[in-house]
Amino acid sequence: MIALAVIFGGQSSEYHVSLHSVTSFLKALHKEKYQLHLIGISQQGDFYAFHGTPKEIEDDRWICASKPISWCHQGYIEDGTFYPIDVLFPILHGKNGEDGSIQGLAEILNIRYVGCNILSSALCMDKELMHILCDYYQIPTASYVCVRQHEEYQKPSFPLPYVIKPCNAGSSYGVSFVETEEQIMPALFNAWKYDGHGKALIEQAIDGFEIGCAVLGGKEVIVGHCDEIEIQTKVFDYDGKYAMKDAKIHCPARISSNIEESAQQLAKKVYRVMQARDMARVDMFVLKNGEVILNEINTIPGFTETSRYPSMMKTIQIDFGDLIDRLILFALERETGIC
Repeated sequence: MIALAVIFGGQSSEYHVSLHSVTSFLKALHKEKYQLHLIGISQQGDFYAFHGTPKEIEDDRWICASKPISWCHQGYIEDGTFYPIDVLFPILHGKNGEDGSIQGLAEILNIRYVGCNILSSALCMDKELMHILCDYYQIPTASYVCVRQHEEYQKPSFPLPYVIKPCNAGSSYGVSFVETEEQIMPALFNAWKYDGHGKALIEQAIDGFEIGCAVLGGKEVIVGHCDEIEIQTKVFDYDGKYAMKDAKIHCPARISSNIEESAQQLAKKVYRVMQARDMARVDMFVLKNGEVILNEINTIPGFTETSRYPSMMKTIQIDFGDLIDRLILFALERETGIC
């Protein structure tokens, strides 16, 4: 039986998103295939082995049914007993989850893990670096500038309105839609608060709508049908993503087959350029002329009941449980220590 460690929680503004994701993940997991180890990370950064129910995770009461652990080569120790781990599956979003940190820990411990490696995770997490690579490979994106907290602000050459966001964050935390000059500095300070590196991205607001594409695999990749976000607000914010407030997801997207094919090809190119592996959700915009441009790439997409990645995979007859099995198999097929 495969010893599977599923890690959740973490020191991120998306801590509660992780709790929701892992609860849905556990409902879909084919548990009979795995010797399951649930590892929670507190908001203080401590690691615990969790022995309770998914409901306790969902309600953020998990730490009461947990014991501290220490990591060691190819596993962890709890109460003096060593537990070997075959595969680590991080259900972590944002800081210390998608940025390469937990991937680095797994590499040091010589434990196989699901998802992008250290470099790819870090590049995809940092929106400035992502844009720089996309510029080099001629991947179309919105016009942008990166603004650092301790540097003098320089007005962008492109006109208002702007979308201002942290360079290193997710779930639309710290994202603002800016229509006037007076709104710029408060929006920048809000973005810097969530970034952790003092960097914010100013992007020219796009006159169009957002779609996504789920990508699965390594050397050979497959994509699901695209989905489409319909929103009543200026940005797809936290409440829209996780409570569907003033938002609706159409899956498949209400786009022509030609536009969908263009989006799928762009998603595959972005996936390869960013050296992603196993899984990613590539978010894009469709302009009024039908052109598709990149928004961002998410290396650990959400796994909640309303999450877009599993829904898009389901459109090509890969249900949630089978999707998890495939991702674990990808990790098992890799040699440990191989990035």
